[in-house]
Amino acid sequence: MKILVPVKRVVDTNVKIRVKADGTGVDLANVKMSMNPFDEIAVEEALRLKEAGKATEVVVVSIGSDKSAETLRTGLAMGADRAVLVKTDAASVEPLAVAKLLKAVIATEQPGLVILGKQAIDDDSNQTGQMLAALLGWPQATFASKVVIGDGTVDVTREIDGGLETLQLKLPAIVTTDLRLNEPRYASLPNIMKAKKKPLDETTPEALGVDAAPRLTVLKTVEPTGRTAGVKLGSVDELVAKLKQAGVL
Repeated sequence: MKILVPVKRVVDTNVKIRVKADGTGVDLANVKMSMNPFDEIAVEEALRLKEAGKATEVVVVSIGSDKSAETLRTGLAMGADRAVLVKTDAASVEPLAVAKLLKAVIATEQPGLVILGKQAIDDDSNQTGQMLAALLGWPQATFASKVVIGDGTVDVTREIDGGLETLQLKLPAIVTTDLRLNEPRYASLPNIMKAKKKPLDETTPEALGVDAAPRLTVLKTVEPTGRTAGVKLGSVDELVAKLKQAGVL
């Protein structure tokens, strides 16, 4: 079975985000970029399934500029077999367009399982996996904390408000990963060197027959307001009065 893992290039989690002075977006000049953390978890899970003999090939795919190839090389260094870059110079590609592009890649690759991060930490949309499942007509399980491959099925344990829920999906299927699924491995120096020789194919939205033009317009981006200081209360009665004033009680 082939596993396809979409990955995204985002601002590194250790970088403090700065908003452009004109409010048109986030300042990315001279900012360290890396693979989306949830996507790292997805790559790790795919590799573990391959190592357990449940999959024969892991393919990573990314959508973006030439620089996204660096993110794909990270996936290859972790242990993925091949990479596909859907090359576009668009400033951003919206979740629906990403889902349509992935659908086109899937039509060529024919994977038995697609594992995605549940969301990207730059836009926090948490939409691509669900949209992709809808476009393909495949079963889906989101926020996975455990994945077990069976005979033509995959059992996915996911976290819900009341505890844990286990779903059994018929393959092919879509799974999105949560933080507790695994701890991603670090790429060793020999594997980083080997990754430079692994296949990385390129295509474009036009070649895939997908219109990736944005449908949304960002009107303004602003820094979050600072938190105000708390208030110390002298008694329970004062607390109750404050809660009533706030409309909580």
